[in-house]
Amino acid sequence: MNRREFLIDAAAATALFGLGPQSSKARDAEIQILLDEPIGTIDPNLHGHFIEHIGGVIYDGVWVGEDSTIPNIGGIRKALTDGLSRLRIPVLRWPGGCFADSYDWKDGIGPRSKRSCRTNFWINDPFLAQAPPGAAKYEPNAFGTDEFIRFCRIVGAEPYIAVNLRSLTALDFDHWVEYCNSPLGSTSFATMRAQNGSCEPYNVRFWGVGNESWGCGGNFTPAEYAGEFRRFATWIPEYGVNLRLIGSGPNADDFQWTRGFFEGLTAKGKAQLDTLFGWALHYYCGTSGKGDAVDFSIDDWYGLLKKADLMESLIQQHWSIMGEVDTEHKVKLVVDEWGAWHRAGTEVDRSFLFGQMPTMRDALITALTLDTFHRHADKVPMANVAQLINNLHCLFLAHEDKFVATTNFHVFEMYKAHQGGQAVRTMIGASPIPFTSPNGPSSLWGLAGSASLQKKRLVLTVVNPHVHEECSAEINLRGGSARSCTIRTLAASDIHAHNSFENPHAVEPQDTAVTLRDKPVWTFKPASVTKLEFELG
Repeated sequence: MNRREFLIDAAAATALFGLGPQSSKARDAEIQILLDEPIGTIDPNLHGHFIEHIGGVIYDGVWVGEDSTIPNIGGIRKALTDGLSRLRIPVLRWPGGCFADSYDWKDGIGPRSKRSCRTNFWINDPFLAQAPPGAAKYEPNAFGTDEFIRFCRIVGAEPYIAVNLRSLTALDFDHWVEYCNSPLGSTSFATMRAQNGSCEPYNVRFWGVGNESWGCGGNFTPAEYAGEFRRFATWIPEYGVNLRLIGSGPNADDFQWTRGFFEGLTAKGKAQLDTLFGWALHYYCGTSGKGDAVDFSIDDWYGLLKKADLMESLIQQHWSIMGEVDTEHKVKLVVDEWGAWHRAGTEVDRSFLFGQMPTMRDALITALTLDTFHRHADKVPMANVAQLINNLHCLFLAHEDKFVATTNFHVFEMYKAHQGGQAVRTMIGASPIPFTSPNGPSSLWGLAGSASLQKKRLVLTVVNPHVHEECSAEINLRGGSARSCTIRTLAASDIHAHNSFENPHAVEPQDTAVTLRDKPVWTFKPASVTKLEFELG
């Protein structure tokens, strides 16, 4: 059986507990949680994030400057650090993205007044051609390695640095590792780091060897990139740090890129697999229907959710191809760019390239994607949503002194309860939802989610994608029983609802007090994300 099969085994549907009355208008479903069938530990890094020097992510987003009248901590926007304090943000990727493919890390260290100003990678984008001049077009390098590490330390995240493989050398990579990780007094770069504010090494573990090397990162063939990876990954100084190198993986369903790289990487023997920790998959569920972030139809809603759901098959298929060469599955999948991508028009400032306004639709995409990662916790140890602020699938929007948390933020806050838990097999059956796609009649599953267990605490998260209908589900625990339960739901009466500077609390989760009873039913609101936390007996 799989999670999309409707379960009708009467013996298996024995009532364990009840949470509330069943609506007569609700669709029927069943959720079975198999407590004795673990999948793998949900690495906190699955809830990772990403910031790039693009549009308003860094400047006017993360960085406002030490002399700004906007409250800041050493130049970093305080409202952002306060918002992130409500999350357990595990890992943060930087400086790109495609920006990394033209970034010289030495431009971003030392006194800011002496740092070079460079043309930003994204300046050729037609959107920026009509934007006013500024940091989005010409990179001031005010935010560099030391500022990034300081930001990570403030918010409690581990740094993940993407290396420029397209236009710098393997020696530049070595030197960046040396600057970050060599002990005080051991090298000239260690002395330079101390002069720039940190005597102690940064001990950066995660390094991305290139970015989108099939495209903006060099336009390589799989075999060519495999050769470049071997060259960059050979004999890097470690300074006692267990370096975790991440290869530039495929764009969505480019299975030949994965197959060709693994064949090329092991052309000199399978020992080369030991140099690779993760293989980075990028997948954005692109525009559906109108392609607008806020103005969309019901069919657009279902169409984009279905596109987001492709993440599951991408993980399964790339994992299978990796296993053709890496038969022991030493290398894991790292989904270090994911999210929804809408057309321009809802950005909060004209210079914010790829800025967009997240709605309830994006919240459900966040939830169903995180649930997918949990169900594949044995394959995926890290993922990084793109991006943290003012860009694509963001958690926050900011401009000058204005700041707001988006619908996506609330999902991440709800889902942090899964971090470190043991994902357990969860089977959900519900009637599919029909809709009309550009290609004709289609359908989407009626209910989906994931579950994790930490000692006696069980966390179940569930997405009901139906725009109008509730869904009442029997919740059956195989191998245990519940003593108590708390429930939090993110929902809105309008699927287009979103938080804005003018109305920052339009969409917020609500808690529900429940009393366990005999009837094992909970009714999930339409177009909602729900978290149920059980204390087990």
